[in-house]
Amino acid sequence: MSRIGLKPINMPEGVEVKLDDKNYMVVKGPKGTLEQKLEKDMNIEIKDDEITVSRPTENKRHKSLHGLTRTLIDNMIVGVTKGYEKTLEIQGVGYRANKQGKSLNLTLGFSHPVEMEDPEGIETEVPSNTKIIVRGIDKQKVGNYAAVIRELRKPEPYKGKGIRYAGEKVRRKEGKTAK
Repeated sequence: MSRIGLKPINMPEGVEVKLDDKNYMVVKGPKGTLEQKLEKDMNIEIKDDEITVSRPTENKRHKSLHGLTRTLIDNMIVGVTKGYEKTLEIQGVGYRANKQGKSLNLTLGFSHPVEMEDPEGIETEVPSNTKIIVRGIDKQKVGNYAAVIRELRKPEPYKGKGIRYAGEKVRRKEGKTAK
């Protein structure tokens, strides 16, 4: 039995949820609006300030979609109320970042600087030249954009240079002189 799928979702004040008969959900909140097409087989009920998700059968496919559907709805509600944020750290001599308008400029040891435009619904902030904060209301977009930035220069295991998530541990290796 899905433990996550059984939990009801509480709707905070200021959040408006609309659901049509094809399970197309629109969530409006103080930070913005999110829309998502959910699996049509799942039974979603909105009562007072609570949303419950139930599955029609004990089919393996329905079991796997039960917790997923509930989590997607919860992520939308958290996104429009609090928002999501990922922090990236840059380590390495000469590696730095700065922000100009909606453009993120990165100097990562290449022969050229890397410029990235912020995607729709995502904003980046550079509090210091070795720290990047990615913010937005859509959890998937925030995580994906942070992963795209990290992919430009992954942390390497010998000197630890590169872009890493805040708090990420990089396993260090000895050089070839170690015996």
